[in-house]
Amino acid sequence: MDEIGLYATLFELAGPFLDTRHNEVHATVSCRFARELLTEEGGDPEVVLPAIILHDVGWKVIPEEKQLECFGPYARDRGANRIHEVEGARIATAILERVEYDPAKIRVIANIISGHDSRLVPISLEDQIVKDADKLFRFSEEGFAIDCGRFALDPGRSVAGLRRRIDSWLFTDTAKRVAHRELDKIAGSSGSSRGAD
Repeated sequence: MDEIGLYATLFELAGPFLDTRHNEVHATVSCRFARELLTEEGGDPEVVLPAIILHDVGWKVIPEEKQLECFGPYARDRGANRIHEVEGARIATAILERVEYDPAKIRVIANIISGHDSRLVPISLEDQIVKDADKLFRFSEEGFAIDCGRFALDPGRSVAGLRRRIDSWLFTDTAKRVAHRELDKIAGSSGSSRGAD
């Protein structure tokens, strides 16, 4: 199976687990950012791309009515957030085994997924790229619109808040540049004030 066919197959197999929390969009946009980060920062695409496609499949085990308590600006239940990482690693392993992926890479991918939110210090360049691509979703036009809608956020304040978090949230220089670029697009298209508080 060629690379394009493999990743299309992974998206297809992940589909039933991504149909919650806008994760179909999230995985697609995050994958786009991961490819850009791989080009600029290096890293192993055979680890990063399956990891970013599959990193949030574990949300499927969290009831939808509880999900908004587990992430975002009003998160109250960090334990359930941790469950999505552990279950995500388990589900991702099963999917990758189904396509007969390299067992050594499956272990690396599962380890990345099992700490993609809770692990504060990345364990590798690939982990950094997955973490950055995941967070960059919030800076994309698609992610920004989803988050403003689901959390009832003011767009101008959200742009300013995201700008303040770039250096503390993101690891790679490329991700930081991409975050500024994406927020500039949002601010330009929505009329959000660049300096709003």
